[in-house]
Amino acid sequence: MNILAKIEEGSYVLLFHTPRKKWLTKVTQDKKLHTHLGIIDISATIGMEYGSAIRTTEGKLVFLIEPTIHDFIMKSERRTQIVYPKDLGYIAARTGLKNGSKVLEVGTGSGALATFMASIVKPDGHIYSFDVNPEFMDIARRNLEKAGMSQYVTLHQHDPHQGVDVRDADIAIVDLGDPWTVLDQVHDALKGSGAFVAICPTMNQIEKTATELKKSGYADIDCVELMIRNIEAREGMTRPSMRMIGHTTYLVFARKVQKLQERVEAEAIAEEEGAEENDEENRDE
Repeated sequence: MNILAKIEEGSYVLLFHTPRKKWLTKVTQDKKLHTHLGIIDISATIGMEYGSAIRTTEGKLVFLIEPTIHDFIMKSERRTQIVYPKDLGYIAARTGLKNGSKVLEVGTGSGALATFMASIVKPDGHIYSFDVNPEFMDIARRNLEKAGMSQYVTLHQHDPHQGVDVRDADIAIVDLGDPWTVLDQVHDALKGSGAFVAICPTMNQIEKTATELKKSGYADIDCVELMIRNIEAREGMTRPSMRMIGHTTYLVFARKVQKLQERVEAEAIAEEEGAEENDEENRDE
């Protein structure tokens, strides 16, 4: 028989009624949560097992779920657009993020990405995150503390364009409006063949970033977009959900390599020759 973990004062619990009606809250004495389903006595959950259920004052059933890092991210305080879990998982797989990884993050935002990465690199790895906005840093700090990940992340209120005090990073992730402006700084921070990721919401950004990466000591450049669609699984009437987030961001991946001027020149010549060949083919047609 499995023994479920018990809820303690100071821990977090996800109150689940339906997929669209759930709340993440900290458990404290004398705390009550007012909802449209009625009042939930949070203090009464102390000592109960995760997975058990309680009822609101209106008699509605609510399950007590132990929150995952996904729950902390989706219920986080935010002032910026976050990186969604579908993109987070692919970033981790593509870059080889693991326990012990040393990661540079340029653009902390609300801390969702740092929270996710910290949950994977701990206990032996660390995240070094840079942002110039003090409000964002405060929000990120609170979100990290809420998820229990603050000890694995060092926040720097500093302009990364002025350089970053990080070297031999395994991975660097840039979430800025103009990621191509910090490619040299990130190149200095990465170890040889270290993984680079740029988070770009628009096509113009990925075009400019990919173009500049080719000139800045990076190889294996690739860009992807990921989409996810929920399925309404109901007996006799299973179908795709009518609601779908069509676009969140584009992801640009690359690897740090040695900067070689002759490589850049050779690529430029090859591109010119390719353009000439295309022109000739078009004329033949």
